[in-house]
Amino acid sequence: MKNFNIDLHCDLLCHLLSPGATIDDKELGCSLPYLKEGHVKLQVMAIYSATGANSTADGARQSELFSDLLKNENFFLFEGENYKNPENENRVGVIASIENASGFCGEDDSLDSGFKNLDAMIEKTQKIIYLGITHHTENRFGGGNNTDVGLKEDGKVLIDYISDKRIPIDLAHTSDQLAYGILNYIDQKNYNIPILASHSNYRVVHDKNRNLPDELAKEVIKRKGLIGLNFIRNCVDETNPEVLYEHVQYGLDLGAEDAISYGADFFFCKDHPDKSRFPFFFEGYDDASALNSINARLEKDFSTELMEKISYKNALNFIERI
Repeated sequence: MKNFNIDLHCDLLCHLLSPGATIDDKELGCSLPYLKEGHVKLQVMAIYSATGANSTADGARQSELFSDLLKNENFFLFEGENYKNPENENRVGVIASIENASGFCGEDDSLDSGFKNLDAMIEKTQKIIYLGITHHTENRFGGGNNTDVGLKEDGKVLIDYISDKRIPIDLAHTSDQLAYGILNYIDQKNYNIPILASHSNYRVVHDKNRNLPDELAKEVIKRKGLIGLNFIRNCVDETNPEVLYEHVQYGLDLGAEDAISYGADFFFCKDHPDKSRFPFFFEGYDDASALNSINARLEKDFSTELMEKISYKNALNFIERI
C-alpha cells in the first residue's frame, strides 16, 4: 500500500500546553500540515511530562488535549480497520501513549491516586498504546536513560497494576538496568506484557545511551516488539544523515525485519536550552513529509516489501496483536 505511514512517537501534545501553540505550527515536524503531507495514517501522540512539581497536572491536561483532537475534523481515533473508512481518507489517525509515568503519578503521590490518574487518562484517551516508565532522569519507578538506576519497588507495583491491561511497556527511555529489570520481572511473574522501543536506534551504529545495545534489541525482536527508527540527529549520527540507513541495515542484521518501524520523535525544539544540540534534525529529515523520500530510498536500497514493513505493516501487525 503506497502512501501509508505509521509513526510511533511525537511530542505534539506537550507543545500544545504552551500558550498560543497550534496543531498547524510549521516550526514543529509533526504539525498537521506535515502529517498530511507525509501520508501519516497513524501518529502516536505521546503524553510527556518531566518528573517534577507539575508532572501530573501536565499529564492530565495532555490527555484532555488528546480528547479535543478527536473532536477535530482532521483527526480520528485509530482502531481496528477504521482507517479504511471513506470518511477517514484525508484524516490522520491518532492513539495516545505515555512517556514517563510521572505524568500520572508524582514523586510524592500515593500509588493509589497515581493509578486512579492512569485510569482517568485511559478513559479520556480511550486507549494507551504503550507506557514508558521513565524519561531521561530517575523517578520513583526506576532509572531513565541518563542514569544507571534499575527497577524500583514502585516500578514493580506499576507493572503488576498494568499486567492485565494489555498496555505494552516502552524501553525507549530506560537505563539498561531498568530495561533488564522490567524484562526479568515480567518473566518472573509470567506476565503477558508486550515490549517495544518506540523511538530508539542501535548503539553499535551510534554510541548513545538512548540507543539500544544488541542484547536489548534482540530481546525486543524475540518478544515480537517494535523498534522505532528515531530521526533525532543525536540518535542517528552527529554529522551524516545517511547513517539512518545504516541503522536500518544493522537492525536487519540483528533479525529485526518484522520489528523496524518509524519512531521519528518530532518535537518543538526551537527554544531548547542546549544550543550544542542544534540542529536537532538533519535537513530533509526534520518533519513528517520526509517519510515520502525515506520510503522511496528504502524501496530503492532494500525492497518494496521491506519499505512497506517499516512504513506501516510491522506497526499494524503489532497493534492488531495487542
